[in-house]
Amino acid sequence: MFTPKTNCPVPFEQQPLNEYLLLRRSWLFSWSVSSQKPFIVGLLFFFIILGLIPSIVFYIVVPFSNFYNILLLDFFIDNVIIFFLLIRVYLGWSYILKRLLSATVFYEESGWYDGQVWIKTSDYLMQDRFVGLYEVMPFILRTKYLFIAIILNFSIYILFKIFSG
Repeated sequence: MFTPKTNCPVPFEQQPLNEYLLLRRSWLFSWSVSSQKPFIVGLLFFFIILGLIPSIVFYIVVPFSNFYNILLLDFFIDNVIIFFLLIRVYLGWSYILKRLLSATVFYEESGWYDGQVWIKTSDYLMQDRFVGLYEVMPFILRTKYLFIAIILNFSIYILFKIFSG
């Protein structure tokens, strides 16, 4: 799939392409790179588990409370949790994209005090930029669209609270 970087002075785990592959295999980021349908199903499942089930349990425990207000509050909290989750995903992918698209790679050989800069050769630069633009950029765009959806959810929540009194 990808050409191994054997003549690269950057340590294996600090090479941008290897960082991308490691991030892609982690549990949070592997969910964010799944195809459209499993991604949306996972997001809805997460939303229902965090939003609907606690509302029902709280309403059963305290039956005299207003279920509508509890549900709205749970969905608001759910939006906040998903918002922070998306921030983590966005920051992780944008860091990897920056390292993949850059013509230089900053790395550390043995500790924090001996940082080096390696200028990528044209082969490595083309491969990394190809992966960055065609593999990572769609995940960043998907995350940005989800930010817009979460902001719309916040707006709807605020409008409900304003007009419901």
